[in-house]
Amino acid sequence: MNASAVTMDTKPSTGTKLAYGFGSVAYGIKDGGFQYLLLIFYAQVIGLNAQLVGLAIMIALIADALSDPIVGYWSDNFRSKWGRRHPFMYAAAVPVAISYYFLWNPPESWSNTQLFWYVLLLSILIRTFITIYETPSTALAPEMTQDYDERSSVISFRWFFGWLGGNTMAIAMFILIFPAFVTAAISNGQFNRDAYAFYGVIASLMMFAAIMISALGTHHLIPKLREPPAKRRITPGLMFREIFETLSSRSFAALFFASLLGFIASGLAGGLNFYFATYFWGFGPEQIGLISICVTFSTFIGLFLAPYVTRTIGKKRGAIIIGLIAFIGSPTPIMLRVFDVLPGNDSPFIFWFVLIATTIDVGLIICYQILASSMIADLVEQAELKTGRRSEGIFFAATTFIRKCGVGVGIILASTVLGIVGLQSGAGQGDVSADTLWRLGAVYVPLILALWMTMIAVISMYKLNRAGHEENLRKLSERASKN
Repeated sequence: MNASAVTMDTKPSTGTKLAYGFGSVAYGIKDGGFQYLLLIFYAQVIGLNAQLVGLAIMIALIADALSDPIVGYWSDNFRSKWGRRHPFMYAAAVPVAISYYFLWNPPESWSNTQLFWYVLLLSILIRTFITIYETPSTALAPEMTQDYDERSSVISFRWFFGWLGGNTMAIAMFILIFPAFVTAAISNGQFNRDAYAFYGVIASLMMFAAIMISALGTHHLIPKLREPPAKRRITPGLMFREIFETLSSRSFAALFFASLLGFIASGLAGGLNFYFATYFWGFGPEQIGLISICVTFSTFIGLFLAPYVTRTIGKKRGAIIIGLIAFIGSPTPIMLRVFDVLPGNDSPFIFWFVLIATTIDVGLIICYQILASSMIADLVEQAELKTGRRSEGIFFAATTFIRKCGVGVGIILASTVLGIVGLQSGAGQGDVSADTLWRLGAVYVPLILALWMTMIAVISMYKLNRAGHEENLRKLSERASKN
């Protein structure tokens, strides 16, 4: 153990938190693109069958299942003059940007089969390169502070910028880019492939900048971070045994499966978000853009609420209470429309009701995600007591995998829902029947509620609280003083 890490300040400076958090803009843009734009772009604009898009994402997830734990374990044991994490962060910047650019610029006049392989290859590449950056980068959080409350503060910056980055691109798409790509032949720029090509350029540049700014802004921490274990011969068998040993705890299993269910629900909601906005509610690009602007305020709700909840009622209890409020409220507007309680889409009330409900609900969901991620960070010391190894990379590789896998499975579910309800690829706004839209809401609401409520039940099995975390720190301090 690096002795300087033990005495490292428990409260990183605001500048360090900002630099650490800003790095998640790259993941936020990628996540927003995959959740909100990828399915509608390839299915409705390019014309690729929605189920083929879902299949490509599912296959890419299998590759993720291998790359995530390998990168996490590798970064825990990596030795360099720049420490364990930063070499990965710097190395990923250019590949992330290039692969994301090409995802939004598919060749024209290709067959469905060719486009399927194109989406599949680019999905695997961007997910792998994001893993190489995101896992070592997020793994810095438990090293930056051991304090129970401060960890929620540090991680809140990460989630704040992740949501802000993805949401800023959504605002730009609907307020600026889509309106700029309206033509005589295409009255809604949302259905113009050139708009997505332009998005690919801007988003790729922003992802590159976010990664480099975060890596450079946290570079000064390198001398204070944990050193890797002594050199040893690592075999695949040893690697997977140690990964399993590190993650084999009831609390981690509860968080893992709860978070997986949560991100599946998020992927489902994200994959259908613009379908609901465009077809179900009949909003135009400017209205969707205004909702995205208001969701920016949601990020501030999460940023300030999560540390407050941690200090007052604790992470687990806070996650359950906040989660129940958020996840019951999330599908409420759609449920009310399915039961014909709301007025028609021509009523101004509809837009403002959806806007306000979405803004509050997203803020609560962000708060929940911060609390769950901070709970993962607290398991690092518990695992260290058990194994004698610092394994931040493995834990945050698991969280990176959960996010990508959950969202990916959710998007696959979204494409399946579209197939079940009969919403055809290439359909324009106003071309979808009222019966199809009713079926969309009637299938979505019970499915999303089942995922959210099961997640809350599973997370209740998490056991580590503030007292347990402080006891783990005390035991580690005693062990260090004896060595």
